[in-house]
Amino acid sequence: MSAFDSTKTPLPDIIKEITDGKLQLPDFQRGWIWDDDHIRALLVSIARSFPVGAVMLLETGGDIRFQVRPVEGVMFDGVSPTPDRLILDGQQRLTSLTQVLVLSQQKPVQTKNDKGRPIKRYYYFDIEEALQDDRLEESLIATDENRQIKGNFGREIVMDLSTPEKECEAFFFPCSQIINSDEWEESLQKFSPDKFGRYMQFRKKTLNAFRNYQLPVIELGKTTGKEAVCLVFEKVNTGGVPLSVFELVTATFAADGFNLRDDWYGNAQRDQEGRSECLKREPILETIEPTDFLQAVSLLHTHKRRQDDVDAGKTGKSVSAVSAKRGAVLSLPLAEYERWAPEVEEGFLLTAKFLRRECFYKSRDLPYRTQIIALAALLTKLKERWLERKISDYLVRWFWCGVLGELYGGSSETRIANDFEEVLPWVLSNHDDGGSDNNLPRTVSEASFQANRLDTLRSRVSAAYKGLSILVLRAGAQDFFWKETVQKLDMEEVGLDIHHIFPQVWCKSKGITKQKYDSIINKTPISYKANRIIGGSAPSDYFKVLQQKTGLSEDEMVRIIESHKIDSEALRRDDFDGFYKRRRQSLLSIVENAMAKKVQHDSED
Repeated sequence: MSAFDSTKTPLPDIIKEITDGKLQLPDFQRGWIWDDDHIRALLVSIARSFPVGAVMLLETGGDIRFQVRPVEGVMFDGVSPTPDRLILDGQQRLTSLTQVLVLSQQKPVQTKNDKGRPIKRYYYFDIEEALQDDRLEESLIATDENRQIKGNFGREIVMDLSTPEKECEAFFFPCSQIINSDEWEESLQKFSPDKFGRYMQFRKKTLNAFRNYQLPVIELGKTTGKEAVCLVFEKVNTGGVPLSVFELVTATFAADGFNLRDDWYGNAQRDQEGRSECLKREPILETIEPTDFLQAVSLLHTHKRRQDDVDAGKTGKSVSAVSAKRGAVLSLPLAEYERWAPEVEEGFLLTAKFLRRECFYKSRDLPYRTQIIALAALLTKLKERWLERKISDYLVRWFWCGVLGELYGGSSETRIANDFEEVLPWVLSNHDDGGSDNNLPRTVSEASFQANRLDTLRSRVSAAYKGLSILVLRAGAQDFFWKETVQKLDMEEVGLDIHHIFPQVWCKSKGITKQKYDSIINKTPISYKANRIIGGSAPSDYFKVLQQKTGLSEDEMVRIIESHKIDSEALRRDDFDGFYKRRRQSLLSIVENAMAKKVQHDSED
């Protein structure tokens, strides 16, 4: 059986469904945004019987429920009716037609001009112009909210259609009468009966085009699932911003009276703080998205459901899967969100503490935001136990394997779920050997680092690049100028960035290739002050200047330089090749320590 039906429906029938409340919008639909030019083009296309595209509707009454709202401008007396169908695609067109053909009987259409400024308009057809060949587009005009057109910078009334009598005398037909013109025809018989014959020609040519217009309709059945609705919406709404899982879940929860948007973003009018505000007090968490939070909740919910299935004796495919995928998030019951959300919020705050211990202080330094979802879910379960020595060591190893193995790039929902399911029993195991290879999570067992990857790490957006820079800080690197550990300076917001150790200008003058001098081997985190002193000087020269500026002894300066895993002797001799070889080896040692496994060497190494 097909999941959808396609048919054609008379435009007046669709408009009546909208005004009766039988056809409404799911709450995740964004507002009506069409401007005056779009409205005019739509009206002319229908008057010419041109195709304007199909609309897509969703039948209500299935397992999924959304908070709904009427099409913009439609009002109901008393309780809002329950809709039979919801508009998934075609909102802008249907809202425009409802506004012009029905609602403008009472009030002007509130739209925008080509500069985006709000305007109020009534739409008319110049009947005589419309009867001319190829003049239909020119025949459509719009007045202001007083049904007037003004010139001379608004000081002169060029056209006044403010009463039915004036409309008939000018022979301009209001678009609000297109579907049912009985009232206007009575006025025409009263005020300008001699024009009725010409009007009947216009009615046959133009009004009947609207009244007989067959609008293509694609209807999704009530059995359509949430994930399918989300995917369909994103495919058909090419003119708008893609629909997020958060917006769809928000509409679902709203049907049960829960405002997920307020829960996440807060509500100033109610003096309600949102979860995002709490998380963003931690700078490292400022880029966490609401969908990230929902994925973490989904991990906890599906993990508990899987445990319950196992405890109930279920096996094979009858056991629920741990998942952070779109379908699992969309299936999240409100009761489960309310159960897990406070704990997950605490899990993210523990994540910030974990990351600070690893020397991450700013969100821009995070290698992967997606790995943070799995980490937050793990810490939600572990709570304060994550501080236990063995558990902490296991978590750190898993984290750095994900970063340096660059395993969280691209689509990562499956890895997030696998890691949550596998890391938890691993870190809680009773092994005393620092991590048995018998039950390693896949991220730990699959992670590898090729030695020659160091030579190709040049981009600041690379996860391994960011990770290695942080590992140098974690090892206790001190700034060349401020003489403090870089972590402490970073906390005090002294301007830090990753700069070349052998300056680019100097390297170019010596014929060193960009591929070599621009790799992470020749870069380290230092303050802007130190970098300004370095400039383009030879290392042997800036070493002396730094020593002079800081008032340090030679031995003290050497210790600071070597805290960055830099061979100070090679630096002072301007020996780039010797420096490069030794620092490469030092960075590989850092990688091996972080991943607790050997790096992979090629034949040249």
